[in-house]
Amino acid sequence: MSRRYLAPCLPYLPLDRLRRQHPDWDDRPLAVWAAVGNRRCLTATDAPGLSPGQALADAQAILPDLILADADPDGDAAILERLALWALRFTPLSAVDGEDGLMLDTTGVEALFGGEAALLAAVLESFASGGYRVLAAIAGTPGCAAALARSGAAPQVLPAGQELNSLARLPLGALRLSQDLVHNLGRLGLRQVGDVLRQPRGPLARRFGRPLLDALDDATGARPRPIQPVRPPPVFSAIRHLLEPIVTRPAIDHVLENLLEELCQAMEHAGEGARRLVLRGFRVDRVVQEVSIGTGAASHAASHLFKLFREAVGELEPDLGFERMVLEATATEPVARTQAEMARGGDGTAASPGALPELLDRTRQRIPISRPQPLSSHWPEYAAVPTDPYLAPDIPKDWGQEMRPLRLLRTPLAMTVESAASDGAPVRLQCGGRVYRVLAALGPERLKPEWWGEDLNRPIRDYYRIQTAEGPRLWICRLREAGAAPRWFLHGELA
Repeated sequence: MSRRYLAPCLPYLPLDRLRRQHPDWDDRPLAVWAAVGNRRCLTATDAPGLSPGQALADAQAILPDLILADADPDGDAAILERLALWALRFTPLSAVDGEDGLMLDTTGVEALFGGEAALLAAVLESFASGGYRVLAAIAGTPGCAAALARSGAAPQVLPAGQELNSLARLPLGALRLSQDLVHNLGRLGLRQVGDVLRQPRGPLARRFGRPLLDALDDATGARPRPIQPVRPPPVFSAIRHLLEPIVTRPAIDHVLENLLEELCQAMEHAGEGARRLVLRGFRVDRVVQEVSIGTGAASHAASHLFKLFREAVGELEPDLGFERMVLEATATEPVARTQAEMARGGDGTAASPGALPELLDRTRQRIPISRPQPLSSHWPEYAAVPTDPYLAPDIPKDWGQEMRPLRLLRTPLAMTVESAASDGAPVRLQCGGRVYRVLAALGPERLKPEWWGEDLNRPIRDYYRIQTAEGPRLWICRLREAGAAPRWFLHGELA
């Protein structure tokens, strides 16, 4: 199957963007200007009697009531990318093409719209209803489709194999060549694409350089430029075109359930499971909203994935309604097929191997969770670090034999301690305005600086496990610093 491309061109994109932001400007002449060297010139206008490149002062003299706006290339680029996302409703391969156009790879999708003519009409109507003036054409090469659209001719569907004949009649400006290059070619009598195609390539390359040959090769398909999709096409996706826009949460949930069933069946058949899913809602006002979820282990269980989406779907804002919804698996992994365990009598049931990952997935939608990874350090604050909860920890030999609090205080609290002897165990504690009487004390457990560590001057610590008469079991330490009195700190509570 030969490839087909649809190229929408938006020659008035800056003006259409401004008029959408300011509806009261619809019936008034408008122009966008920018400084070009030492001159201030119009860069875009649809006002009668004016044209891009015209001096700003001349334009104001011709139309005193002209509305002038500063050029905003970044704003135009952002709108163009949003439109490329919106165009995903027509094809999974949509890309930004230059500063005022898009490129859609429509190979094989025309049947969904009743043919290429109907597809082209649907694209034009969709952009026009959103307030964007657009020119478009369909051809067998991206360069030819873009050139036909930018030539200003009526929208057309070019049959396969007619690219060279159609290009030959187009002006050179349709190839998006620089004005200087078009002017220099015109001085030689070369004003149409066909005039240049009939010339020997060697002299053209020596006189005008690679830009001219690259534009010709792109238009003819001899060496088309690569297309960078605004979103890489997913391997697994499910789509729903809705007859009526949906705005309620139950309707969105119903569509999501259907999408998940279809997607999960496809993944299960392929032996794959989703690690990341993205749900996109295409609103009737050309806004694309999306929410995503992630899983710790690959899964194709539709019921589990639907539970993960419950919180995320609440972030969607339907406004006037979604007319199309797409669910994509942007990251997948192979899933090992396991046979269900056969019952051997009794009421005992074995936990599913996926029960823990599913529990972790649901928990992570509400709170951050992690698993401690033990480290080879006897300092309490360096004994473990948080890591991926789905990974089994690598436990060093003899780790965890000492009794430690389950959670350490982020900042140890200073204490006042009374002891029966200068180096003896505490008998009375005071911390945070509370006084504790010591019933029993185990220790000291002395920790010295690690010889392989970076800080060999760290003070020695003596840790005690304390049972208080008031109930709490405390883990406290005494810092021994040379030439200074010992200091006491509460580092955690024992279970």
